[in-house]
Amino acid sequence: MADPARAVLLVEPFLGGSHRAWAEGLARHSRHRVTLLGHPGRFWRWRMRGSALTLAADTEAAVASDGPPDVVVVSDMIDLPAYLGFTRRVLGDAPVALYLHENQLVHAPGPTGATDEVYATINWLSMAAAERTYCNSAFHRDALLAALPDFLERAPDRPHRAFFDAVAARTGVLPMGVDVEDLVDAPRRSAHDEGEPPLILWNQRWDHDKDPVALFRVLRALARDGVPFGLALAGTNTRADPQEFQAIRADLGDRVVHTGWLPRAAYVELLTRADVVVSTARHELFGIAMVEAMAAGAVPVLPDRLSYPEVVPAWAHDAVLYRSRLYDHLHAVLTDLPAARARVAGLRDDMRRHAWPVVVEEWDREIDRLAAGGAR
Repeated sequence: MADPARAVLLVEPFLGGSHRAWAEGLARHSRHRVTLLGHPGRFWRWRMRGSALTLAADTEAAVASDGPPDVVVVSDMIDLPAYLGFTRRVLGDAPVALYLHENQLVHAPGPTGATDEVYATINWLSMAAAERTYCNSAFHRDALLAALPDFLERAPDRPHRAFFDAVAARTGVLPMGVDVEDLVDAPRRSAHDEGEPPLILWNQRWDHDKDPVALFRVLRALARDGVPFGLALAGTNTRADPQEFQAIRADLGDRVVHTGWLPRAAYVELLTRADVVVSTARHELFGIAMVEAMAAGAVPVLPDRLSYPEVVPAWAHDAVLYRSRLYDHLHAVLTDLPAARARVAGLRDDMRRHAWPVVVEEWDREIDRLAAGGAR
């Protein structure tokens, strides 16, 4: 007999981008009764500092309407101890799980090169307050647990290092679900197959941690050497002056066939036209954009680091992951695309393992375990 459906309160302080996709995907696919609370996906620093109070008010209203939850799942952009303090009267003994899309301790430093210890401390205290913490990849978990001990010893007195082992023992992995079914099943009309130059896709955030400058440097060299290609620059831009993107559009001219964010239907169409998808990321804890592009049939060219060896099946590592110069790997793919496609045959269908209907079974089992175990 199947376990009963549980009442789950899902709290996502940053309902935007991959955070929103995760929260709505879990709510839509879980067999449990999920109530989703959240704030718009903007002002992430204020979400971490201030959303505990406002989401606590929303929680009180939800409990008054629907009754107390069996399990609470909270995303990382919140001060969880503060949220639990504000909601202790209404949540009772419901166990609380923290889901880390990212954390500020291992995030790639910004242009100043500094890590903000205030936000990293919020992440750590939230882990300490939760019954269970889940990371979105094993790479993420291992990097976080490797970085925490030294960070905890840097306190001016009474360091938190003594609490690390217990928190680490409660830290596991639950992968992201991705909406890939429509991508795997979509018919391909790639640029190369229609007689155009191979279309290279960039579909990540326009931000420093994805290191677009490294890719653009290689693309300029390939253009100088006469290698034919087109370029589509998708992804989200929140910057007022993305100078490197403006410069590459000027330098490559009509090779650039698209720039900017796209709604889902147009994005799917672009993915099915892309011949190659490239990442130069210095920070990636899962990689939804790459999973989407691979599911649509693009040949991936990814660095042999971060979460990519985990997201890409082992049999495809040699074909997909570059370990030396990106120029050499990308040049080989662009100048013999049929051979590159043959080396990754089957990769598109393999991406079904990241689909929500598959991944949600693991999520639902963890929710059952949390509900059965009660509060710590």
